[in-house]
Amino acid sequence: MQETLQILASKRTRPARRPPPPAGRMLAPALKALDEKFGQGPQALQARWREIVGEAIARRSEPVKVIKGRSGQPSTLEIRVDGPAAALIQHQAAEIVSRVNLFLGSGAVGRLRIVQGPLRPAVAAPRPQIRRPAPLDAAREAELRRSLEAAPDGPLKKALEELGRNVLRRE
Repeated sequence: MQETLQILASKRTRPARRPPPPAGRMLAPALKALDEKFGQGPQALQARWREIVGEAIARRSEPVKVIKGRSGQPSTLEIRVDGPAAALIQHQAAEIVSRVNLFLGSGAVGRLRIVQGPLRPAVAAPRPQIRRPAPLDAAREAELRRSLEAAPDGPLKKALEELGRNVLRRE
C-alpha cells in the first residue's frame, strides 16, 4: 500500500478535460456570415407581407423567393400575383421595392419579378362559436301558438313562429 501511495504521489495526473463550448457560440458567427451573404429569404417577407406592402396588395400577391444578384448586384424579389392584378402591381413595383428595402435593409432588393399564378390559400381565422339563444318560457310559447292558431299549417306558419320567437327573445 505504501508503494502504491508513493507511485501515485510521484506521477502527475492529467488535467480534467474542459466541457465543449455551447453550440450557439460556435454557430453565431457562421449564421451571421450566411445572413450577410444571402440575407433574409421569403419566409421573413411572408410573415410580414401585409405590413410591408399593405392590405390591398397583400390580398393579390405573395413573395415567392429572393434571387441573389451576381457580383454585388442587388437581389430580385419574385412575387406571385393573382392573374389580372399583375398590371396593377407592376405599376407599383418601385413603391413595393422601396418598402421591401425598408424591411430587409437598404439596397437588398433592386427589382421585382412578377409571376402570374394562383396564390396559396390564406389561413382562415377561427370562426367564433355561435351561441344559440335561450328558449322561450312555456307561458310565452303558449301565447305565441294561440296567436297563430288561425294561420294555416305550412311553411308560412313555421316562419311566423320562428319570427315571433326571435322578437320575444329580444324583449
